Amino acid sequence: MVLVDKRILGGGLAMIIVGLSLLAYLNSISPLGTPEMTEEQEIDLMLKQQENRDYTNLAGLLAGVGFLLVLISFGARKRKGGAKMIEKKPPA
Repeated sequence: MVLVDKRILGGGLAMIIVGLSLLAYLNSISPLGTPEMTEEQEIDLMLKQQENRDYTNLAGLLAGVGFLLVLISFGARKRKGGAKMIEKKPPA
């Protein structure tokens, strides 16, 4: 039996799903240019492509952090006693 923290696992899986779906959506709406574009349209196209790349990077980071959370959830264990305070007495 593998000890898994279900809340961390659920959050990680949700982040992976959202990140991958955003990646798929952003790749499908990638802006394209045409040969007869003016200079102003080319600059606007480059800005839109850069914005799309930036959002793609953020979506990839979201999926990556979700994957790390899934991995962490397999090592996380719940402790029964909770946190215990240890008091150190100063030397007298």
